[in-house]
Amino acid sequence: MSHVVVIGAGQAGASVVARLRSKGFDGKITMIGEEPVPPYQRPPLSKAYLLGDMGAERLYLRPEAFYADNGIDLHVNETVVSIDPAGKKVITGGQTLDYDELVLTTGSIPRRLPAAIGGALDGVFTVRTLADVDAMAPAFKEGASVLIVGGGYIGLEAAAVAAKLGLKATLVEMSERILQRVASPQTSDYFRKLHSDHGVDIREGVGLGRLTGDTHVTAAELTDGTTLPVDFVIVGVGITPATSLAEGAGLEIENGIKTDTHGRTSDAHIWAAGDCASFPHGGAQMRLESVGNAIDQAEVVADNIMGEARDYIAKPWFWSDQYDCKLQIAGLSTGYDHVVTRQGEGDSVSFWYYQGDRLLALDAMNDPRSYMVGKRLIESGKSPDPDAIADPDTNLKALLKA
Repeated sequence: MSHVVVIGAGQAGASVVARLRSKGFDGKITMIGEEPVPPYQRPPLSKAYLLGDMGAERLYLRPEAFYADNGIDLHVNETVVSIDPAGKKVITGGQTLDYDELVLTTGSIPRRLPAAIGGALDGVFTVRTLADVDAMAPAFKEGASVLIVGGGYIGLEAAAVAAKLGLKATLVEMSERILQRVASPQTSDYFRKLHSDHGVDIREGVGLGRLTGDTHVTAAELTDGTTLPVDFVIVGVGITPATSLAEGAGLEIENGIKTDTHGRTSDAHIWAAGDCASFPHGGAQMRLESVGNAIDQAEVVADNIMGEARDYIAKPWFWSDQYDCKLQIAGLSTGYDHVVTRQGEGDSVSFWYYQGDRLLALDAMNDPRSYMVGKRLIESGKSPDPDAIADPDTNLKALLKA
């Protein structure tokens, strides 16, 4: 009987095992996760869960019984020590498992502040796991001062929660503007105003010099010479793919664990999906950090384990919730040379990214109609006239038929 072992019990891992069973795979499935809980959603951690609007069990991707009911041997709170590709074995702290096919869905690791600048002090947190958020939640007390390092989506979502709970939040971003790496100046301007209107002190072009305190952080020295008293710090300065197991197994690494269009690594019996994996796109190895990518890539891998020979074709989409604003993103804006603004009803607005005459992506704020139409246009390779997009009288749905 064929045995598929999945290392990593996050969104991608859960998607692989569920897809295998739904497609009729009748072999043995084992999934191994380091955390002490079943696979769960990560996006609500920095939003609804931190706010207290969602309990832990509602985070779970499937009821705990799903795994046993579907013959999936789920090992939680277990660490894989190494992989032996030649012997097709996985070695954990307590056992050795033989596999026929192995899937790596090891995810990513948050970047941390160096200990030399105070990163090891108590009260310095990252936002990646359920345990991370449980550890920081008691610090979210009305009137407390929090410093958020990093002006990407994780940092901004944490700032929104802090402001809603009545904390004094300061966010520092070393780049000249928040969201500089991932969004247009227009989108940065929108979220800067949104946060400022809610009392968040956003400081751009300013980095963190060091954190100070005996054992617990008490102050932050910024690169502009400012010193801020802080009760705790949230670090949101990006993630790196978790590739150590793959490297130890001798797999090719290129912007993550390198896979081909089918999701197969440099070893014929080892596959990878999710944040840890890169795939061919535009002559390079691309890696997408999103729920959509984790699900879609994982399902392609499962199908290919079943012998379907499907290519993975990325359809990037992302979202972020901040205050009462829902941001929805479709496509990849890399290489854009101009942005078209479409003003919707009320506070809704969307920014459409073009490279020449080609539509690449859009950011839609409280504008689900623009998002849905834009996503379909991008996926079908259609690029409407920018003037038509900017005209609020244009019927967007009609553009799909053009």
